[in-house]
Amino acid sequence: MFGNFLCFIVALLIYTTYQPSDETNFGLFESLGLCLLLTAVFTQLTRSVFRKLEYRILQNRLFHLDHRFDQLVTRQSIFAVALFAVIIYGLNLPSFFVSIPLFRSMPTFLAVLFLAMFVLFLSIVWASAYRCHRLMYRSDISRGTYVISNITFSAPVLLPWILLSGVSDLIYALPFEGPKRLLATPGGEIGYFLLFLVTVAILAPVMIQWFWRCQPLEDGDIRHRIEAVCRRARLNYSQILYWPIFGGRMITAGVMGLVGRFRYILVTGGLLQQLEPEEIDAVIAHEIGHVKRHHLLFYLLFFVGYLLVSLVPLQLIIIAMFYASPSYQFIELLRINQTTLLSLMVILLFLLYFRLIFGYFMRNFERQADTYVYELFSSAAPLISTFQKIVMTTGQSPDKPNWHHFSISERIDYLKRCEADRSWVQRHDRKIKKSIAVYVAGILLFGGIGYSLNFGESGKRIDQHFRETMVQREFQRVQRDLRQYPENADLHRLLGDLSYEVGNAKVAMEAYRNAIRLNPKDARAMNNLAWLLATHENAALRNPAVALRLALRAAALDSAPHVLDTLAEAYFINGHIQKAIAVEALALKKARKGRAYFEGQLQKFREAKAKQELGE
Repeated sequence: MFGNFLCFIVALLIYTTYQPSDETNFGLFESLGLCLLLTAVFTQLTRSVFRKLEYRILQNRLFHLDHRFDQLVTRQSIFAVALFAVIIYGLNLPSFFVSIPLFRSMPTFLAVLFLAMFVLFLSIVWASAYRCHRLMYRSDISRGTYVISNITFSAPVLLPWILLSGVSDLIYALPFEGPKRLLATPGGEIGYFLLFLVTVAILAPVMIQWFWRCQPLEDGDIRHRIEAVCRRARLNYSQILYWPIFGGRMITAGVMGLVGRFRYILVTGGLLQQLEPEEIDAVIAHEIGHVKRHHLLFYLLFFVGYLLVSLVPLQLIIIAMFYASPSYQFIELLRINQTTLLSLMVILLFLLYFRLIFGYFMRNFERQADTYVYELFSSAAPLISTFQKIVMTTGQSPDKPNWHHFSISERIDYLKRCEADRSWVQRHDRKIKKSIAVYVAGILLFGGIGYSLNFGESGKRIDQHFRETMVQREFQRVQRDLRQYPENADLHRLLGDLSYEVGNAKVAMEAYRNAIRLNPKDARAMNNLAWLLATHENAALRNPAVALRLALRAAALDSAPHVLDTLAEAYFINGHIQKAIAVEALALKKARKGRAYFEGQLQKFREAKAKQELGE
């Protein structure tokens, strides 16, 4: 089930790293039609593979089929992620909806809609897998309960981002400039993120237990027994709750919450019905071990650590790939743009980090929680018998591999080793301490390298050289492509952008004029040419009247803040200062980033207006 978390987070990365564009591979109706077709094909293929497995189960060929079942669920979930990526990056569906006023002002709404589409794809997998699950694990829950349990177990991983993004949307939608100005700065963004992260880490359990529809465990012998174990361990908590995941049939328990006031202990009906009192004590002790060994806090640290760890290799990989001529030529041959490549790198690094580093700590934290039983009881025999019951009641193989847990056989073997020699408990604790020390040292090292690359002089030199190399290579590629496709408006506009980047304004202007001639609705080319004609330092190249006409045409096609800023500048140099102020104010209202620049522009226009009025 924890693999679902990875799928949800990868889907979120796919969506958030996508940059909407006016240039799409297909039209709206073509993209929608292809989306429906791909979904239908995916549905049919998914049903087919699980029907074949169901046939094998009905033939009583159950040996290792639980592993095959998990493999199929994982494989089809990966296909669901791939399908989602094709719809986002291949069919460009978000690009057709970002201009809708509601989604423009509240982008989180659009994100939720597309993430709901991904949930639909996973629901197809779970609905198709239901009959196999029921036959293999002798489950009597309904298909709807099985699907909803999978959704409700995994979906909360998206709630922090949805809340973070949604609150940000509200800040920009409300008429208060202070929060917008703060959020538009790097320090403000980091501070907002950290504040939100801490708040969610503390309060998230309240939302999750409501989302899971947990109910308080009734008063009685079992509750008193669990309370007694918690008192023995001196554990503070808010409530002991029924956990209705998969109809409560699973033998499992959980704990969530960094702070005692918002900490919940979760138990399923299956655990209470099938385990002996001593076994329930052992399971609760295991969950308490996660709190006492600070595993929940370390998980938060690992998440923040990912943000640091990923930046450095991401930057180095991108620079190395584009510096190395063979790799650059290969990327150029595949026509992979930098945004798509960056998204692929982000997702790959995420998977490697969580499967290797995070998975390593999860497995060893589970083992440490197992051995915490010895802090409260003299023997781990009840926990060992619990593992054996899980194998007998579910039919799963005790040797079943798992990226976030050791297999049941491995967990039992280690506890038996501890039963014979308690030094194995301290040995594992030392292993954990050493692993965390190595991890923290690695985080500090990557943080230092990242700081140097982003803010140090060496990083600035590398970045400058990288930009110059990339611009030169792109310039050569565009010139080569233009000889083959001289009527391609996009290539002319790109030539203009590159020429402007290297300071060749005359070539840039001519390229933009060619782009507009070939595509009279190219707002980007019109906006860029208008800016050059309005602001170039060489007075001989400036043409205020033409700049204003082009800026008006561009703004009619695209009302993005930077386009409105060009229009305001064109009004300003033509003497229409009041119109410049009005348009720049609108640009500032729309802007989410770089607000200090727009505020500076607005201040410049207002000061000019004040001087004009004094002169009169």
